[in-house]
Amino acid sequence: MFRPQIAVTLGDPRGVGPEVACQAIDTLTTEGFEASFFIVGPHGVTPRDEVGSGTPAVGMSDAQAGSESAGSIERAVAMALAGEVHAVVTGPVHKPSLRAAGWDVPGQTEMLAALSGSPRVGMLMAAERTRFDAPLRVLLATTHLALRDVPDAVDESLLVAQAELLDDALRRDWGIERPRLALCAFNPHASDGGLFGSEEALVFAPALTRLREAGLCVEGPIPADTVFSRALAGEFDAVVAPYHDVGMAAFKTVAFGAGVNVTIGLPFVRTSPDHGTAFDIAGTGRADRSSMLHAVRLAARLANARFDMSQAHV
Repeated sequence: MFRPQIAVTLGDPRGVGPEVACQAIDTLTTEGFEASFFIVGPHGVTPRDEVGSGTPAVGMSDAQAGSESAGSIERAVAMALAGEVHAVVTGPVHKPSLRAAGWDVPGQTEMLAALSGSPRVGMLMAAERTRFDAPLRVLLATTHLALRDVPDAVDESLLVAQAELLDDALRRDWGIERPRLALCAFNPHASDGGLFGSEEALVFAPALTRLREAGLCVEGPIPADTVFSRALAGEFDAVVAPYHDVGMAAFKTVAFGAGVNVTIGLPFVRTSPDHGTAFDIAGTGRADRSSMLHAVRLAARLANARFDMSQAHV
């Protein structure tokens, strides 16, 4: 029987990452969850019994914490690329700390792409069960980018590449034979025929033509005020959002605590909880492990779909 090997990084050692990761691993181990876990630090794999309760570090500088976080990610990626693990689950990091440690990247998604040599990746927010019971999957076509820079970044090539990545991931890792995708519009009311912008006509229309010619099942551009409710109603398997907050606002409203950040386009599975470091509650016992549990469970499910050769069609 296939048993996925999962590397877990604890994230910023001053935040809630260590405690929610340890709680999640303990819960799943007690349940007899079919996976093997490796807690990965900057200097190697740490046995679970040596980590303790995941108490947050005290008195560590941003540069030190960033170095610890980055080193753990580097080691976990190396393990994945060497075939030692099938999936990497990363705890939340503090982006200014990564920068203080010398990593000039917007976040872990871009860092993972650089470390793995992946030319194109995507940030997919996935909740297999939301407050409406239905799943919601939202790909952020642009991620950690200032809003004023978004119009220049959202072009035809980006939309095509991100939608193709999403289609491939849903087929390969989710087992959806013909994914139904929706492109969320850029402007209010999808610009109402050009009254509120030209992106829908000049960028989205040619992107949709190319995607359909390539055989993808995709609709759009659909206004942001309706596309997510339509996805929750079962019309679409996933939505491509043109920028971070239009996707994240809708996603976290219906899936906070159940959401998982999935990096698609990597040669291994990577998931992460949908929350940050929460320095203000670290060590208080108030941190919610739910999202980390979902991240580990989904990592195992996707790894099974991608790497279990016993399930491959002959």
